[in-house]
Amino acid sequence: MKKYFFILTTACFMLFACNKPQQEEASTVKKDPLPSWNETATKKAIIDFVTNVTTEGNSKFVPVSERIATFDNDGTLWSEQPLYFEMVYSVDATKEIAAKSPELQKKPELKALVSGDKAGFMKSGEKGILEAFAISHTAVKPDQFDQMTQAWLDTAKNAKFNQKYIDLTYKPMVELLQYLRDNQFKTYIVSGGSSMFIRNFSEKAYGIPAEQVIGTMFKAAYKDGNISLKPEVWHTDDNVGKPEAIYQIIG
Repeated sequence: MKKYFFILTTACFMLFACNKPQQEEASTVKKDPLPSWNETATKKAIIDFVTNVTTEGNSKFVPVSERIATFDNDGTLWSEQPLYFEMVYSVDATKEIAAKSPELQKKPELKALVSGDKAGFMKSGEKGILEAFAISHTAVKPDQFDQMTQAWLDTAKNAKFNQKYIDLTYKPMVELLQYLRDNQFKTYIVSGGSSMFIRNFSEKAYGIPAEQVIGTMFKAAYKDGNISLKPEVWHTDDNVGKPEAIYQIIG
């Protein structure tokens, strides 16, 4: 009996001894930080960059306090076709706002919009779109704007993809944002879209808190404990406006 016990014990020992290196080897295999990315030179360059700037002693090492990454939104973090999503929201919201305002309906393009004649509204071209952008963002109080935006994001669907707009983010880019944050980068959105619109979904969609969103901004006025917005642009966060905002706001 002792002989068989010895053989069994030895066999078990050898089995676990053989498995140990394999288990250790498996545990040392690095998890792919960007699993949705194709194995290209671009992916390698990103991983090499992050490795270099986070490795102490490397000539390219960057202290944690200086690890900042900025991203555009439209066409970078989520889709922008066939129209900028915020523009679609602006038209939808302006229709809702103008329907309750006889004064706004005195304008032919807004009267057409309220009546359901989008083609008639679109004839006003860029002027009408910019007008809708200003009305939808400033004709209501900021908290009402947030409520309208949230309701729209919860229900409106993109006609091309038949999906909610908030679901049309690019998975590889969301992975990249997380990969950078895992390596102690602070991630910002610096977009031509408005700060007030993007802040309503940035944390849910990208893990980026509202205070790390920089975009086009309207002039604000403070009176009697309340903030209101004027239909005048305070900062256009596009082209040269982006590096200017990065300097002015992030430093």
